[in-house]
Amino acid sequence: MIKEKKSLKNTTSSRRKFFKTAAKAGAVAAATVAMPNIATAGSHAKTLKMQAAWPSGANIFFEMAGDYCKMVEEMSGGSLKIDLQPVGAVVKTSEIGQAVSSGVVDMGHWVTAYWYGKNPAASLFGTGPSYGMSSQEVMGWMEYGGGRKLYDETLAKVGFDYIGFFHMPMPAQPFGWFKKNVTKVSDVKGMKYRTVGLATNVLTAMGMVVRQLPGGEIQPAMKTGLIEAAEFNNPTSDSQFGMQDVSKHYHLGSFHQSQEMFEIPVNKKTYNSLSPAHQAILKNAAYAANSDNYFKALVRYSNDLAKLMNEHKVNVYQTSDAILAEQLKGWDKVIGDFTKKDAFFKKIVDSQKAYAKKVMKYLLMNQPNYKLAYENEFGPIGKVKI
Repeated sequence: MIKEKKSLKNTTSSRRKFFKTAAKAGAVAAATVAMPNIATAGSHAKTLKMQAAWPSGANIFFEMAGDYCKMVEEMSGGSLKIDLQPVGAVVKTSEIGQAVSSGVVDMGHWVTAYWYGKNPAASLFGTGPSYGMSSQEVMGWMEYGGGRKLYDETLAKVGFDYIGFFHMPMPAQPFGWFKKNVTKVSDVKGMKYRTVGLATNVLTAMGMVVRQLPGGEIQPAMKTGLIEAAEFNNPTSDSQFGMQDVSKHYHLGSFHQSQEMFEIPVNKKTYNSLSPAHQAILKNAAYAANSDNYFKALVRYSNDLAKLMNEHKVNVYQTSDAILAEQLKGWDKVIGDFTKKDAFFKKIVDSQKAYAKKVMKYLLMNQPNYKLAYENEFGPIGKVKI
């Protein structure tokens, strides 16, 4: 009996040692499984180089590019990073598309109007005619109305070898900064004015003398008299450029560029070398940045408009209906001219029109008069102090 009892005790002890050892082994195995992920996210992370068309520092567009990069890193758990460089760090703005295509940089951050010189159709993917659409609806056409296929065809036509993503549906851009309040078409005829893309053709058709200048050259050009009026994009960017120091008359809401969004080109070979998960992250981070950037823009743009009015004594106007109507006539002429001589351009325009005719009928009929609700609470919009 004593021997049997001893044997039972030894057996119990052995079992305890076995389970204790197994538990330790399990913990080690679990740690072994987890550790490679940590190493991948750290020392073996994939880093892509992106050059933006915007200067670093106080520039909301560069900040928004950075937002996208941060989302990519966070969504990948640190296994995919983007090294964001400012304008001119590697190539000039006009060279970004080719630099991405050839692999000099992996990615870019700009707008399609910046390669308008290679093919006017580029402007249709951001700074084209409205047909009642805002940037939100143009992006809807891109993803669900056949726009992406046409965009890819346009890239092939100009020789760009990249995959493109879009984000940040920009609010309608201001007509811009003038030396006086302009309300009639005759007020702007012959005026030296800065814009880019198809808007150059539209405003030329209105009788303006248009010059295409990079953002950083606009304010100095107005100061020296090279141009008499200019637009860039929004109250935040415009104030960061110091436009309030050369003009006190700011006209909002124009059809010359009533919709635009950022384009993120990614070198095709680089993109195809990534894992499906990383490819999905690059795509879906653009969707995430799309919403976040827009929410941020509404707050920042309205805050900076208030500063322009209250601190810098800038006079702010809504662009007159007379000028807006003339802009639409200009668009009719420009689009008519291009579609007559370019079948592919016409193909894109026809696609946009078909989408706008159906979608905007629903949207415009469904939307209540939001201005009526605003003025019911705050009074006439032109007299509201912010």
